[in-house]
Amino acid sequence: MHRLSAVIITLNEERSLGRTMESVAWCDEIVVVDSGSTDCTLEIAGAYPNCRVIAQPFLGYGPQKRLAAAAASHDWILSVDADEVLDDRLQASIQAWRRSATVEPAGFQVLRRLCFMGRPFTHGSESRDPVLRLFDRRRGGFDDAPIHERAHVQGPVGTFQGRLLHYSYRDLDEYFEKFNRYTTTMARQMQRDGRRASVAGIICRMPVSFLVYYLLRGNWLNGFPGFVWSLLAANYRTIKYLKLHELNVSARERSEEMRLRD
Repeated sequence: MHRLSAVIITLNEERSLGRTMESVAWCDEIVVVDSGSTDCTLEIAGAYPNCRVIAQPFLGYGPQKRLAAAAASHDWILSVDADEVLDDRLQASIQAWRRSATVEPAGFQVLRRLCFMGRPFTHGSESRDPVLRLFDRRRGGFDDAPIHERAHVQGPVGTFQGRLLHYSYRDLDEYFEKFNRYTTTMARQMQRDGRRASVAGIICRMPVSFLVYYLLRGNWLNGFPGFVWSLLAANYRTIKYLKLHELNVSARERSEEMRLRD
């Protein structure tokens, strides 16, 4: 049987962590890396006898997950976010793999399904977003991205049946709490990468992005929540580039001030 460690990073996740933990309770081990929760997150995690909690100040999403995978007792890592839940079919699919003795890929994708405004999306790309979440840490791991991190492996990748349910935001208040932090982080990363954002591109980005999310990605089939998600996603992309433009303008102004002083 393949020994499996589930790893989760947390910060004040008491509203969602219980159902996440329950969906991975059958794993040989659960490693929770917490970055300073002040709610009941640690009590919820501690209720599971196979759970080990590690305190670690936040390093960024990629580095934090790399630390969690390195701290695990087993080489096969199942990485789950605190707002994600393995549905019954996905749990059964992974447990069947654990009992097998076949030649293994380096990792496995799972299909993630967005749950937003109380509705699981059953149409379009938001209902089947492939993410690599189970992997052999000897052949791969997470990158160092501070946000929107991904796991990468050297070797073939399989796919499990079932869905990873992503309860991304409890409500719009939580969405906008994260919105400002995420768009600022992404804008700063793009600036470090030397990216630019033109005024014309920013003006066009909102309507074009909305059409892509709503029509091309099939969110019009997900009812009113699909419309709202497409609107918010388009706004996210627009504000991210608007902040990049602002950062670049400020950098040019500072550079010009320094040149004039010299």
